[in-house]
Amino acid sequence: MATLVTGGAGYIGSHTVVALHEVGRDVVIVDNLSNSSPKAVAALRRLTTDDLVFVEADLLDAESLRRVFADHPIDEVIHFAAFKAVGESVEQPIRYYGNNLGSTIGLVEAMVDAGVSRLVFSSSCTVYGQPDEVPVTEASPTGATNPYGWTKYMSEQILADVAAAHPLDVVLLRYFNPVGAHPSGTIGEDPNGIPNNLVPFVMQVAVGRHDKVRVFGDDYPTPDGTGIRDYIHVMDLAEAHVAALDALAGGLRGAVPINVGTGVGSSVLEVIAAAGAAVGTAIPHEVVDRRPGDIAKTWAATDKAAEILGWRPSRDLDEMLRDHWRWQSRNPDGFA
Repeated sequence: MATLVTGGAGYIGSHTVVALHEVGRDVVIVDNLSNSSPKAVAALRRLTTDDLVFVEADLLDAESLRRVFADHPIDEVIHFAAFKAVGESVEQPIRYYGNNLGSTIGLVEAMVDAGVSRLVFSSSCTVYGQPDEVPVTEASPTGATNPYGWTKYMSEQILADVAAAHPLDVVLLRYFNPVGAHPSGTIGEDPNGIPNNLVPFVMQVAVGRHDKVRVFGDDYPTPDGTGIRDYIHVMDLAEAHVAALDALAGGLRGAVPINVGTGVGSSVLEVIAAAGAAVGTAIPHEVVDRRPGDIAKTWAATDKAAEILGWRPSRDLDEMLRDHWRWQSRNPDGFA
């Protein structure tokens, strides 16, 4: 049997494919390459196996999705495929709602029709909106401050409703801010266009693709005035997805939300300084106005992940940035 990974050529998906291969699972990737590259698939095959299955298809195409389930022996699914930039979602809400909700609905419909009952969903800490307290627990109030966050919030509700009505069990992995790369430097984050997230932008500044980092606001109620986030190594995150599949195979039932983070918050300025240490030179930056939809601070409570999944992160911020720099320095133009 095989694990279907939607969006498996993307940043988090590709690293999870490697983690799945390392524990002996066969993988089928479905990706429309809207935010990835055929060269990412080639790199994945170098890290895994030459016959890694890749299907170029859009989850909004119901017939293509039906054929994937008909043509391959799929018994579990990890769903990454979604647009994911907060700022872009504020500018393009219709596009985000149409793609992110439509792909989730189409996927679970195909799963129900095919009798596939185990799903790990790529959710986000954005479902907590602006938290009243930190660390954020799975019992914290949910909501959102931007369309991207609302698509994750609404997708979670859709999946919970389907799980209540059909044989479907779901782990809703609410993860925080993935950074880093595979330690080989073979795969890493390669966003199309200008990166919307901090670390890939910082690393592109370091290789000369941009002149400086824009820090969106230094007047937040935090120690240095910049936003605080919980950054997690993408390989730790990938291993959490494997642990979630194992929990479902072991009998975990229903729709279960689980935070995936380190439990440690780092500010924008702290990340820029740590990146400079990894690169070996200071990263130029300037403070500009706040970005719509951003929040002041958030980091995760991770007890539930340890209890239910038996998973804990093992890599710190310095290792995240060293690995990210190894990827970026060896691939200054990404997969291009």
